[in-house]
Amino acid sequence: MAEMSKVVIVGAGKTGRGFLARLLNGNEIVLIDKNAALVDALNQTKTVDVDFFGGKKPSMQIALSKACTWETVTAADFAGAEVILVSVGGTNLADVGAELKKYVTRDSKIIVCENASSPAKKLGAAIGIDGIRIAESTVFCTTIEREKGSVAINSEWYPYLQFDGDAFGADAPVLDGIKAVANFGGFLDRKLFTYNSASCVIAYLGAFKGYTVYSDAANDPEILALLDKNYEIINECICREYGYEEQDQKEFALLSRDKFTDKTLVDTVARNAREPQRKITPAERIVAPMLLEEKYGKDSSVLEKTLAAALLYTPNEETEWNAMLADKGYEGILSELAGLDPNSAIFARVLEMAKTKSIL
Repeated sequence: MAEMSKVVIVGAGKTGRGFLARLLNGNEIVLIDKNAALVDALNQTKTVDVDFFGGKKPSMQIALSKACTWETVTAADFAGAEVILVSVGGTNLADVGAELKKYVTRDSKIIVCENASSPAKKLGAAIGIDGIRIAESTVFCTTIEREKGSVAINSEWYPYLQFDGDAFGADAPVLDGIKAVANFGGFLDRKLFTYNSASCVIAYLGAFKGYTVYSDAANDPEILALLDKNYEIINECICREYGYEEQDQKEFALLSRDKFTDKTLVDTVARNAREPQRKITPAERIVAPMLLEEKYGKDSSVLEKTLAAALLYTPNEETEWNAMLADKGYEGILSELAGLDPNSAIFARVLEMAKTKSIL
């Protein structure tokens, strides 16, 4: 067991307090969040209770040192921190970077815990300190609030956070619960094309079929058959592109399938489908693996259906996405946002499915 260290977690949302704080329980944990009401609640409890889906592990109580907003945090809260974990949505990285710039130095060790495209680059640009070290990581763990307004969390059991060890070299933080991974770029693509891509298949096709509960969508026979079809195709493409062993990649994909179809993991279609504008860009989880499948001459129809279903995902709460659709139309979204060639066969097929609503 490592000695107690100070850990700063920026973002006290479900992942920040329910996964990252849980992994690092036993250290001095400082949480920072812009939500003053949440910060007040955390300071009142000084703990976060975590239950695990299906009772797979005993409940845990996470001890917190303190919680702060950006208005109440001080330099002393960052002093001596072994690591700073940033767990905010990709659209918030610029704002967080501007705040962190006041407190961090080139010697700070920062891990960004957000499954977006190039989050470390975006955060680093916002901080603007030459030579600052920021590692990317992968968040595999599903967490939800136990009930609306509660700080308590219901969570999947996942034992560690994997991060880019090469970003720090020999000076990588060593703490129980976080794990350095070499050659992280290929690993990140592997995760994006396997886990995140499959999640989109389930979420957008599930929304198209009217599901609200994520595991119900994942266990729909038609969606599950398409998911398995795409696993088989993308597994081969990943092995060819990155050199992974076939059986190793197959087992990696099966872990994601087991996670998504597990009915004890309480999750929603809306949470997994939110912000389509972020998920359909060229380097992201639908278009990038779809083009990789095309590169190797494989059937990309499952991800084409998923992209078309994303175009048809228009709940009222997705105000930014709906405004983009109204402004650009399907054609503009596919060419300008997704980066697809308007003269390509994929563009034509996706556009036709979206316009006719003929996906499944």
